Amino acid sequence: MRPAYLDNNASTRVDPDVVGAMLPFFTEHFSNPSSMHASRGPVSAALVDARRSVQRLVGAANADEIVFTSGGTESDNMALAAALGAAHGRDEIVTTRVEHAAVLACCKHLEMSMGITVRVVPVDAYGRLDLGAYERALGPRTALVSIMMANNETGTLFPVDVLARLAHEAGALFHTDAVQAVGRIPIDAAASGVDLLSLSGHKLHGPKGIGALYVRRGVRLRPLLRGGHQEGGLRPGTENVPGIVGLGRAADLARTRMPEQDGRIRILRDRIERGIVEQVDRGHVLGDSDHRLPNTSCIAFECVDGQALVRLLADAHVGVSSGSACASGAVEPSHVLRAMNVPFGTARGAIRFSLSRDNDDSDVDRVLAAVPTFVRSLRNRSTAWRRAQNPPTDRSQIHSHAFVETHPQ
Repeated sequence: MRPAYLDNNASTRVDPDVVGAMLPFFTEHFSNPSSMHASRGPVSAALVDARRSVQRLVGAANADEIVFTSGGTESDNMALAAALGAAHGRDEIVTTRVEHAAVLACCKHLEMSMGITVRVVPVDAYGRLDLGAYERALGPRTALVSIMMANNETGTLFPVDVLARLAHEAGALFHTDAVQAVGRIPIDAAASGVDLLSLSGHKLHGPKGIGALYVRRGVRLRPLLRGGHQEGGLRPGTENVPGIVGLGRAADLARTRMPEQDGRIRILRDRIERGIVEQVDRGHVLGDSDHRLPNTSCIAFECVDGQALVRLLADAHVGVSSGSACASGAVEPSHVLRAMNVPFGTARGAIRFSLSRDNDDSDVDRVLAAVPTFVRSLRNRSTAWRRAQNPPTDRSQIHSHAFVETHPQ
């Protein structure tokens, strides 16, 4: 039986058309793009085509605004460190509590190594940014704002056009980690006003180890690496030609198939949510239901060990995540759910379902057959669940037997 893979926010299957586009650049067109002989011609042309494909996907005004990197983490780090290095008289970064670790860890490093100030903006119970707190965090020393376009765990979308405008009014640059959004929702980087935008190939049915950073014309960055002239001097080193070609092909496919995300895939996601909530008591869909990626659903089950549920589903050949891929295996609930103040006993039972164009109704059928059964099984072994079903009548016992635990802040 084909596994039901619903962990596409962690990584997607490489499309066969992408693989086919890449193969000639391993064995046939293998020249270094910087070579001076004629064999470099097809390689150089392929890089130009791929750059234009990514440009079209993200809505960049110019192809030379696309800088190829090794993936989202490098793009995020380049945006933060390179922009900060080029800033004069400004030493503050504004970000949020729910950013990916690639941003938060980089901010922490810059704080420790360069003495910069990092201002972290909170979110509400739906994962939505506190706009008032954001405006208060901006100031004359803000060099850069880094706020994701879509959260990788809940799918909640952020109004980057509004946030970018406010950042510019404060004289700061605006970067968005769009790794989960690119290829899933329409993006117009030029119109939105963002200065820097990160993306990764393996989130949109492209290969791993390749990504890009959109750098709006006129934005000054200080290169993090020293070497050759590649990528306009911002990212020196011989280009990963097969990966770049694969990313370009994946970008073309994503652009043509994007309407499917907002149609068939959204319907499948809603079916999962509806079916689980109807069958499972105290199952909570997390995130902003009105402004969310069409493929992402985070559902938290009270009194359930999320890691145990993921393992049971894996044994049933259903692939999901108990949080973002980078947080999997953690004993504590993810920093995203803690930032949303989801009660500890609920947050530790959160499961993320993330779909792609490879999924169909049969995958949803298997999820709806397996999840309620496994949740009931885990709850039958849960002391906390039994206490929740039979609360103590003696008020003196309520404190010691309370079900809901709020994670310490």
